[in-house]
Amino acid sequence: MTAETDHERQISLTAPNPMVHEPARRGGSIVLVLLIAAAIIAAAVGFMTLGRTQAQPYILGLLALLAMVGLFTLFAFAAGIVRFADRSNDDPIMRSVTDHAFDGIAVTDVRGHVVYANVAYLALTGAANVQEARPVERVFIGNPDVSEAVFRLLKASREGKRQQEEVRVAAADGSSHGRWLRMRVRPLGTSKREAKSTVWTVADITRDRERQEDVFQELQHAIEYLDHAPCGFFSVNPKGELVYVNATLANWLDHDLAEIGSGGLKLTDIVSGDGASLLTSIVPVPGEVKTEVFDIDLRMRNGKTMPVRLYHKLAFGADGVPGASRTLVISRARDERSDPQRAAEVRFMRFFDHTPMAIATVDRGGTVVRGNARFAKLAQSLSASGAVNKSILSAVSERDRSLLISAIGHAAEGQGDIPPVEALLEGAKERWGQFFVTAVEEDERETEAAIVYMLETTERRTLENQINQSQKMDMVGQLAGGIAHDFNNVLSAIMMANDFLLNAHKPTVPSFQDIMQIKQNATRAATLVRQLLAFSRRQTLRPQVLHLGDALSDLTMLLRRLIGEKVKLDLVHGRDLWPVKVDVSQFEQVIVNLAVNARDAMADGGTLTVRTVNVSAQEAERLSYKGMPPSDYVRIDVSDTGTGIPADIVEKIFEPFFSTKEVGKGTGLGLSTVYGIVKQTGGFIYVDSEAGKGTSFRIFLPRHHQELEVAPDPAVVAAAAKEAAAEAKPRADLTGQGTILLVEDEEGLRSLNARGLRSRGYTVVEASNGIEALEVLEEQDGKVDLVVSDVVMPEMDGPTLLKEMRARNPDLKIIFVSGYAEEAFEKSLPENEQFAFLAKPFALSALIAKVKETMTPPS
Repeated sequence: MTAETDHERQISLTAPNPMVHEPARRGGSIVLVLLIAAAIIAAAVGFMTLGRTQAQPYILGLLALLAMVGLFTLFAFAAGIVRFADRSNDDPIMRSVTDHAFDGIAVTDVRGHVVYANVAYLALTGAANVQEARPVERVFIGNPDVSEAVFRLLKASREGKRQQEEVRVAAADGSSHGRWLRMRVRPLGTSKREAKSTVWTVADITRDRERQEDVFQELQHAIEYLDHAPCGFFSVNPKGELVYVNATLANWLDHDLAEIGSGGLKLTDIVSGDGASLLTSIVPVPGEVKTEVFDIDLRMRNGKTMPVRLYHKLAFGADGVPGASRTLVISRARDERSDPQRAAEVRFMRFFDHTPMAIATVDRGGTVVRGNARFAKLAQSLSASGAVNKSILSAVSERDRSLLISAIGHAAEGQGDIPPVEALLEGAKERWGQFFVTAVEEDERETEAAIVYMLETTERRTLENQINQSQKMDMVGQLAGGIAHDFNNVLSAIMMANDFLLNAHKPTVPSFQDIMQIKQNATRAATLVRQLLAFSRRQTLRPQVLHLGDALSDLTMLLRRLIGEKVKLDLVHGRDLWPVKVDVSQFEQVIVNLAVNARDAMADGGTLTVRTVNVSAQEAERLSYKGMPPSDYVRIDVSDTGTGIPADIVEKIFEPFFSTKEVGKGTGLGLSTVYGIVKQTGGFIYVDSEAGKGTSFRIFLPRHHQELEVAPDPAVVAAAAKEAAAEAKPRADLTGQGTILLVEDEEGLRSLNARGLRSRGYTVVEASNGIEALEVLEEQDGKVDLVVSDVVMPEMDGPTLLKEMRARNPDLKIIFVSGYAEEAFEKSLPENEQFAFLAKPFALSALIAKVKETMTPPS
């Protein structure tokens, strides 16, 4: 019994194979051509010997014979009886390869007629020769299993395309042992003539399909065995995506297998805590295969955890890039219940891997022997190359590395109570860590010299620095506010005395100009005091709803004059800016101060850019600016292309009296004023600067919601309107009558104010503090029309005095005068308490006008 050859298997598709006869091939002969040529030449020579007259009939007869032969040849060629042979295609080797190929090959013309068929194709179709061969569509006509595929092939052949189909042909006896055929079709060639012909190929692929089905069945069995094995198995790619999970592990974790392999599940979804970092912490070695054992917790769908041991196998390519893992998972949940020793091991593993502290054991040289999950995660964040997984010294910057080396050396010698090491961590960003080093048992020091515990302290240090900076700014602010308050008292006395001198001297008096010089310098000093109050956030603001685009446009001309011709001003307005509520004059002061600083930083010219944009709460949260809660803001960026601010002084720029300018060219209050105004408005300011490249100040002002604003009392609005109208009209008569109780702890200022009020016709009684003022009020038997009181006084302050006086006389009118902002003490008063306010320092005319306005009854 002999094995069936592939050729025999291919020609056994139909009934018993007929004897195949290859069509006879006719070859030409050069000898015959030479003989015919020689005969014609001989006849021509013979005719020449006969003479012209005698040879003429013979010549005409020969020509007639040749013409008749040529004519019949043309008719035979037109009828297809005679053909010209293409000698270029008459290659015996190629002809033999095609004729005896294992696959059936046929060529059809444009009409679908078979013009060539090899032996295998003739056997498939049951034809004895080419003339009897049928095209493919006729061979399988009426077979429903093949007809659709043949139709697609036939359509492709007409369109000049390539097509392939695999079909199953049922056996002739109706049994289940059918055959699989692969049929292909393509144009014969690329030329116009060849494209009209089509090449058909038919191959028997039954044996190949059987092999494929066998392999598929074996693979199915293997997958079934793996799926239902008593242990889990998964594969994870370098992106952290699970590409395969067996059914056992999916059942343990209560996950649907359909989610896996489609990008729906990642390693971090099934690994608890930082355990996923352990699996990616293997140091790559090009061309090697590594297997590591990890004890971690897997997380189920319901959030519960189960302890497992992983055998994690990873193959690295020649470039060091890892492929997909092969990871065996063994559940240790039973160990917790059955074996006390293993249960203790599982509990330690959980403690070791889930502690928030990075732990690693190292040898004398700092090489990492093993580490927990938190250490693996920290190592990945510090070095993508895995250097920290090799040596813990790579985690520390070179500046502080010697401190950690010394601590590990002490531990290797068995010393205890090693002080913790605070070190700067390696990396592009500034990060800090605290290392605690302890020794191990003496018999283990050959491989493990020390245990290193590490806590990252970046956030703690940042918070400490912020608190320290905030406390320092608050302390400086309190100092500045206190100084400003005391200066205001002195300035008020100077300005009041100066007003008396101005009233007593005519402009023609020689000393009048000196008096005016005193007034101008006092006014300048008052401006500096206001800047100190702005920094300490104790100035009085008059906020109003404002659209920043309009406000900045109004400032354009002023800014251009301030920055000069060398600096280009570029205003970029954001679209549909939200409204904000700010004091217009103070906001303008902020922009002006920043513009002047930018100008000074661009001595050789540059560009000053003022840009506005809305920042939503989501965007503010992504920005992660320290101290700024997520909310809707309008951001104003003031950027220059100047010299920038050195990194060592950036944190000092908002401090009062800090200046890098030459003596006499700045007060050091410009940026501190900006800081105070922005903070008092409820906003935030940050600076980004790089030496030599420029500086950007970013101001965030909270969005004002008009619908949340409480509608003002109509009576208050009417009173304010009358007040504004009254202020618009100059009052010639500032004299008046009535009794005024003047309360001021500064004796010199009190006497000047009393003198000024008496000069306008008022009766003034004085008191140096709140308690004395109450006694004077009792002595006057309540016959006091107005109280003018300081706010900050010994023994009893202004707000307490107001409460006591209103308890005796609810309708008593009062004016508070203070160097602090009105809001600074307004919060300590009962709600809806009415009072007037006058900010120090003030001129005599301002005091008289305020008194007249307060005492005049509303009309």
